[in-house]
Amino acid sequence: MSRARKNNPGRILFVGSGPGDPALLTVRAREVIATATLAFTDPDVDKGVVALVGSALSALEPSPEAASDELITEVRPALGEPAEVAKTLVTEAKNGHDVVRIVSGDPLTTDSVIAEVTAVARTQVHFEVLPGLPAGSAVPSYAGMALGSGHTEADVRGETDWAALAAAPGPLVLHATSGHLAETASALVEHGLAPQTPVAITVRGTTRQQRTVEATLATMNDAGADLQGSLVVTVGKVVSQRSKMSWWESRALYGWTVLVPRTKDQAGEMSERLVTHGAIPIEVPTIAVEPPRSPAQMERAVKGLVDGRYQWVVFTSTNAVRAVWEKFEEFGLDARAFSGVKIACVGQATADKVRSFGINPELVPSGEQSSLGLLEEFAPYDDVFDPVNRVLLPRADIATETLAEGLRERGWEIDDVTAYRTVRAAPPPAETREMIKTGGFDAVLFTSSSTVRNLVGIAGKPHTRTIVACIGPKTAETATEFGLRVDVQPETAQVGPLVEALAEHACRLRAEGALPPPRKKSRRR
Repeated sequence: MSRARKNNPGRILFVGSGPGDPALLTVRAREVIATATLAFTDPDVDKGVVALVGSALSALEPSPEAASDELITEVRPALGEPAEVAKTLVTEAKNGHDVVRIVSGDPLTTDSVIAEVTAVARTQVHFEVLPGLPAGSAVPSYAGMALGSGHTEADVRGETDWAALAAAPGPLVLHATSGHLAETASALVEHGLAPQTPVAITVRGTTRQQRTVEATLATMNDAGADLQGSLVVTVGKVVSQRSKMSWWESRALYGWTVLVPRTKDQAGEMSERLVTHGAIPIEVPTIAVEPPRSPAQMERAVKGLVDGRYQWVVFTSTNAVRAVWEKFEEFGLDARAFSGVKIACVGQATADKVRSFGINPELVPSGEQSSLGLLEEFAPYDDVFDPVNRVLLPRADIATETLAEGLRERGWEIDDVTAYRTVRAAPPPAETREMIKTGGFDAVLFTSSSTVRNLVGIAGKPHTRTIVACIGPKTAETATEFGLRVDVQPETAQVGPLVEALAEHACRLRAEGALPPPRKKSRRR
């Protein structure tokens, strides 16, 4: 990919990405990475961090006046010795490009990166160093070990002063791979540490794939032999306190791979809640949203809103809100078109979407957030207090009749309008389908009957070992009809309670000893 040479030289920004978890990026580092058009990375930089490169630019529409290469985002591996990498960075900067050099941990705590910075400093190119959280302190913290005010850190993958290391006060934090464990253990014992000194070996620290193995110097090599990649080894008495302070790996859904059969736009809240419990959500769209086959119904509905035809507009989904707003924009309307009209929403997520357009809904169920919950709080038509007796109900083509029938029973006239069509999404990748069928997912969360039907249709039934959680009775009924065992159903039909119910279920299973040891399985990240 070629880039146009520019007149003014660019900068080189050395960005520390921290120990792994993208959430640990500094605010400045995240901003620089998200707006980068050219980045050089190392293999040990977490994929989640690399995925952020240029993310702020991807949402922008290039203007006709903008140069054709302004929004190009390019990520390259940093290849070669430090001097070669530095030469490449300087060349790109002299061509007028701001160059982002992403490294794991903190840039000025790694010898090879220090060599790159030193080489760049000899030139006239402007550079910056953005510190990252160092793995030597962050990983033990995530593994539940308090290092205190004094500890000694060393990289045993190169030349090491074993005598000085063994004599150092406080705990040791060592950077290694499994191939260095045997030499490390024997050298420390040879220089005076007891073979029974506690050891904790952590791989993929601070990520949701973090795994910590406890051992002693005598057993360290055997315990860590199958751990692949960079390791952080903590040596000393602090390891014995880990069971009391382990907060990251002890979360209810830690390490669980959870299938979220919703689009990325819809799955945001659910995925975020799963992550707080330590789960790894994988989003699989089961439906796609398309406009209605004929626009006539929606055009009449919008005209009716402007003409004062409706007393209420009832929104049952964020898709319905989006469809109405898009029709408003098509006709050059804005929120003022809702003047004099009351708005009801079936749940908080839908209400939040309405609020995003500067409108506060008059009615959101305080109890169960469903059609039934809305009907419980929706007042009957009163010919004295209600000047108009008509309700606009814009929704999906496959929506149930529960809400419309309930409103009619309360005396309201209903304009039930197809605002959008839901069609079955394309099948997920073969790897995902295989995970679904073979039990690669620990749990699946269903939020509607359509997500059950469509997931089974495009990918097959989840394996019997996969825990099935359903948001409400209708969804659970559909899952049962498809031969699925429903394990979890919250008292309140909302996303938050659904995730919490799954977490509580996992805690009960663990307390009963019903959860097997973590399975070694291939997982998409």
